Amino acid sequence: MLLSLVSVGVFLLFLSAVNPNEPSSEKKEGTKIANVDVKIPKELYFAGEKVPLQYFDVRESLEREMISMQYFHSQSIYLLKRVNRYFVVIEPLLKKYGIPDDFKYLAVAESVLDDRAMSPVKAMGVWQLMKGTAQDYGLEVNSNVDERRNLDLATKAACQYFLESYERYHSWTLVAASYNMGRKALDFTIDYSKQQNYYDMYFNPETARYVYRILAFKLLLESPEDYGFSISPKNKYYVFKCDTISVDYPIEHLTDFAEEHGMTYKTLKLFNPWFMENHLNNASQKEYKILVPREKHFREKY
Repeated sequence: MLLSLVSVGVFLLFLSAVNPNEPSSEKKEGTKIANVDVKIPKELYFAGEKVPLQYFDVRESLEREMISMQYFHSQSIYLLKRVNRYFVVIEPLLKKYGIPDDFKYLAVAESVLDDRAMSPVKAMGVWQLMKGTAQDYGLEVNSNVDERRNLDLATKAACQYFLESYERYHSWTLVAASYNMGRKALDFTIDYSKQQNYYDMYFNPETARYVYRILAFKLLLESPEDYGFSISPKNKYYVFKCDTISVDYPIEHLTDFAEEHGMTYKTLKLFNPWFMENHLNNASQKEYKILVPREKHFREKY
């Protein structure tokens, strides 16, 4: 109790010495702690569909995601350094399936391009596919192999989902929303909102932020200098060229398999994160394509 009274006395003495109407030395000198301006373009499109930035709620929702991203420097810098390593796979597949290029930013919003990302509800991989959805589109998911972590196959599965959703909603923005919340939930939202435009609909908090998060990543990755980031080409992570080995038989030890092909087990896993164990069952004699870095000294890039 005595210590508490002394502490209170010191605090009151401090207050008496400070004039609340007196500006601090920092304020007197005009010190600027942070630049909080967020650059919002005059016009913005997602997958060819115009974003109504003239609506206050749309603009403020986008600004919220831009502020969150712009001041999360570690994530933004890391993403800018490694993004091309993933887009080199995703972009051609989107084009092949007739999906707008902007959908590559969904992968960023879903997982920040982390092959091993797993959500609290067990969605997995760069595209954060649920087990049931992945299996519906032909991906193998079990304790031995999880093809949700195979970027090529998972991207193809996501593209099929996008095409089916577009046939249903005729809006790429709603396709994105359906990817986040599911088609049944989106159908329900459309019914009670009596709207067909994402920006006029009332969503759950996650889906309400989802498209704006995608747009924020699009703005950052297309024009990083506008948001205070500058990564020189030489400092971006190397995009590896790989060969594929087709395998239609079981592999007893992947460590031995890796050594036979001039790499370590760690390297095999880095390029093929869909292997879940140190062997491949393959009782059905399915053909798997295993990526192998083409360059002999691929690790010596720095």
